[in-house]
Amino acid sequence: MPLTRRHIMGAMGAGALFGWPGAGRAATEMTLGTARIITLSDGHLTLPREFMLGDLDPEKAGPILAEHGITGDMLEPPCNLTLYQDGTNTVLFDAGSGSGFMPSAGELRSALDAAGVAPDDISHVLFTHGHPDHLWGLLDDFDELLFANAAHMIGQVEWDYWTDPDTVDTIGEDRASFAVGAARRLAAIEDRIERIGDGDEVLPGIVAHATFGHTPGHMSFEIRAGSDAVMVVGDAIGNDHLAFARPDWPSGADQDTETGIATRMRLLDMLATEQMPMVGFHLPDGGLGRVERADGAYRFVPEV
Repeated sequence: MPLTRRHIMGAMGAGALFGWPGAGRAATEMTLGTARIITLSDGHLTLPREFMLGDLDPEKAGPILAEHGITGDMLEPPCNLTLYQDGTNTVLFDAGSGSGFMPSAGELRSALDAAGVAPDDISHVLFTHGHPDHLWGLLDDFDELLFANAAHMIGQVEWDYWTDPDTVDTIGEDRASFAVGAARRLAAIEDRIERIGDGDEVLPGIVAHATFGHTPGHMSFEIRAGSDAVMVVGDAIGNDHLAFARPDWPSGADQDTETGIATRMRLLDMLATEQMPMVGFHLPDGGLGRVERADGAYRFVPEV
């Protein structure tokens, strides 16, 4: 595959461009045919370790996490959005957190500025799912649409879940605010959002794939140019440690853990077999890399 990878480095005011912890504040870029794909940082999340571990035995998970330098009680996963430009369409995959979720996230506007892209330049916003760090950024601080000129797309199953008034009562107390926030934002774009399904070619060269489990209707997107392709996996593969070393273990971040396991194992096997590059929303080094088989499991190899 004709990949060209570089780090976009620079300064904005007193700081460097992007804010991934320990990532050199860099964005990763590649070409796919004549198109350009850039990963953009929306900052990072700050989460208690237990949120990811769920019911996992900490003694079992600890050694794997320690191999990746994770020994404390808190995690700071990066948030990588994907920007695709093919000369006709400027497509953003997910909309980031906005300012209403966590103070460590919501940096997308600065990342777009650094890439030379204005919000009005975005022609399409494709949502992998409705969690706050992927959806809440579609509205600005004045509750106006940030990407006012864009068409928006989301999976039909995902739309049905977050717009169901019963979801707030069934999702669990810890995530009830997710449901309230998603419903409010989706209502704001109800008249301009297209619902899509598994296998749909949503734009020329971009196909939606059902990767349910993390949320009931989570979608990934395959971007293809001839025989070359990249998979934008969202949170279907949610980290570079346990998800790769023990994909058969449940993740506390998944709403349906058993479906999440099946989806994760299927995706990892396909990506490793085909050596298709991927972008993971919460993976390091901008999230762009490949999956390799290792010791009966997998590992993430960044494209840097």
